[in-house]
Amino acid sequence: MSMGDEGRPIRLGIVGLGGRGLGQMRTLLGMPDVRVAAVCDVYPDRVERARQAAAEKQGFLPDGLADYRELNRRDDLEAVVVMSSWTTHGLVAVDAMRCGKRVAMEVGGAASVEECWQLVRASEENRVPCMMLENCCYGREEMALLNMVRKGLFGELVHCQGGYEHDLRDEIGKGDINRHYRQNNFLHRNGELYPTHELGPIAKYLNLNRGNRMLSLVSMASKAAGLQAWLRENRPDDPLTQRQVCQGDIVTTMIRCAQGETILLTHDCTLPRPYSRGGRIQGTRGIWMEDGRSIYLEGRSPHDPSYWTHRWESDAAYMDEFKHPLWKAYEEYGLRGGHGGMDYLVLRAFVESVQEQKPPPIDVYDTASWMAITCLSEQSVAMGGMPVPVPDFTNGAWTGREAPDQGTYSLDVIPG
Repeated sequence: MSMGDEGRPIRLGIVGLGGRGLGQMRTLLGMPDVRVAAVCDVYPDRVERARQAAAEKQGFLPDGLADYRELNRRDDLEAVVVMSSWTTHGLVAVDAMRCGKRVAMEVGGAASVEECWQLVRASEENRVPCMMLENCCYGREEMALLNMVRKGLFGELVHCQGGYEHDLRDEIGKGDINRHYRQNNFLHRNGELYPTHELGPIAKYLNLNRGNRMLSLVSMASKAAGLQAWLRENRPDDPLTQRQVCQGDIVTTMIRCAQGETILLTHDCTLPRPYSRGGRIQGTRGIWMEDGRSIYLEGRSPHDPSYWTHRWESDAAYMDEFKHPLWKAYEEYGLRGGHGGMDYLVLRAFVESVQEQKPPPIDVYDTASWMAITCLSEQSVAMGGMPVPVPDFTNGAWTGREAPDQGTYSLDVIPG
């Protein structure tokens, strides 16, 4: 497998230029075959900052806009990258697809099931793809685990777990100061607000939307105490401290799949803790746990049958032995971009799908079903943990959908 930046030049528009949007734009500008022709944000200072950053890298100033609809209607853009707030991702993406543009969307959950159906319909009716930029699907460990799953090391998969377990009290608590949309969501919503970092890789392990799918979920939320305690300590005289936080500190979501597997998701952002995505893969031949970086594989890991003793071992050797071919090529090429290099890979996967006019490795059905977990979990929490059905956004096609074209960035097929 080889990789590089030798494709035909493409012209992109970027909507949403906060910290994440600007960082991802810089990663895109590091690709010699990418031109950022227009940028858009509701805040003029962010637009100007992005224009100057782009000019320094590519030698010309992109146009700066305040209205995403104007950007989407430009004839000189081949694709649009949407990095605006969670609650505007879908709106911008649907409009772009109706204008015939391929779309990449940053991660985030949906506000309603209808929002997800709009994405699917816009993609189908206008025959343009929509790809969620779920960078964790391209993490070194996640891709090694995908390789191990495909090689059958865990046997038949039975259960997977994951979480977004990240102390974000400072970011959320200062959201009104720093113009960060996360705060408003925590004040008004209660559910699995950020499911895709953990669910994206799990969905690929379990072949969701390609021979398998999510059927139903139940969610429960703990009380909301952590963020309000932080506000009392750090902003004691601010009116915000008197606001009621809606989002529970710990939200737990259990999903059942058509092939019988279960998935457990945990959202944990307002209590003190080290970062983790809480991964776990368990099947008929073994188990892997992210916390502790532990693994046990039947027939390979230490085991004393006379005492029924199974012993954990470090996963480090397995991560090297089963390193994904993409990561082998990537390390030779040279890591770049944020989050340990996986930001570059997910963006590159989108760029090359545009260049080659091929389906992206994360398609609109993946995007819609992963995003829907947020609004469905809100419904379940509001009903005291009642089961909620997960829509089939493929309209039954999941039973026979084949993997897309096997390419460098495939998340379905391991290249030989």
